[in-house]
Amino acid sequence: MNQPSDPLLSIRDLKVHFFMDEGVVRAVDGVSLDVYPGQVFGIVGESGCGKSVTMKALLRIVEPPGRIVSGEMLLRRTNKKGAAPDIVDLAKLDARGQEMRDIRGGQIALIPQEPMAAFSPVHTVGNQIMEAIQLHRNVDKKEARAIALQQLKDVGIPEAEQRLDAYSWQLSGGLRQRAMIAMALSCNPALLIADEPTTAVDVTTQAQVLRLLRRLQEERNSAIIFITHDLGVIAQVAHYVTVMYLGVVVEQGPVDDIFHNPKHPYTQALLKSIPSIDMTARADLPTIKGSIPHPFNRPAGCPFYPRCARFMQGKCDKEIPALLAVDDRQRVSCFLYHDQPAEAAPVTASVEAAL
Repeated sequence: MNQPSDPLLSIRDLKVHFFMDEGVVRAVDGVSLDVYPGQVFGIVGESGCGKSVTMKALLRIVEPPGRIVSGEMLLRRTNKKGAAPDIVDLAKLDARGQEMRDIRGGQIALIPQEPMAAFSPVHTVGNQIMEAIQLHRNVDKKEARAIALQQLKDVGIPEAEQRLDAYSWQLSGGLRQRAMIAMALSCNPALLIADEPTTAVDVTTQAQVLRLLRRLQEERNSAIIFITHDLGVIAQVAHYVTVMYLGVVVEQGPVDDIFHNPKHPYTQALLKSIPSIDMTARADLPTIKGSIPHPFNRPAGCPFYPRCARFMQGKCDKEIPALLAVDDRQRVSCFLYHDQPAEAAPVTASVEAAL
């Protein structure tokens, strides 16, 4: 698959801070990435690394006391069929304005981690999908119901007519997740954000959901940002991967390069912690020593250095390394590969994506 020349989404030096009474939490601290049409873009990292906050900022749903303090989120969109695409900076739009409301759900859709909490328990699944369709498409109630029914069939829900009039609490976890995917896809978004969509389901359902997402993505040529802490899931679905730690990007590259030739010590440690069929029986899994620092007690310098076995004293604990290319495919934020601190790094460099 050839890479399109222009990215669908470009995030540049995005920073999202939460201003608490106890201090400032830098939840996202200078994230840059590119997502191309037809690409599955994986974002991986431990809980608390800023994955979900990055996507909430993209949708402009970061709740107070959090706010976007700097950066760009450039969306390339086509308003009408055949019209030339235009580029809008989502960071500059009014979060509650009509333009952002049209984009949210219409051109960028979200599959949340827990559909039970996302669906209203007092409205039927069909009514909620129909409401989303009528909000973003010029159709009447009858047409909206027909579209919603077809969406449920497309995601493989059996007896779709009956499920359309059911409440979310009447569906199993797997069916609820499929219904949420149907809602997200009901307006044919150009970009789909899947925020750990398989965490709340069993392994068998997880495999079904992953196959479904890949099939729908290939049929519709939509881009997907897939957020997870599970590297095994990333290996199955993603074309390109960004690894995050404590609000910053530590490594980016095509999925094959990340798994077969990881550069950053954090990425290497994550991969070593995955169980393997070649492991000795009853052997302990390798772990990353220590834990993620408290948000109010971020270390100076590279955020990973307190847990890194290869950190260089006087360097890693003093300066933050820039995210720079180590070859024509991968970018790494680590002084093992370069001596340039982040303050001197350009924030407009393009992330090359290999599909």
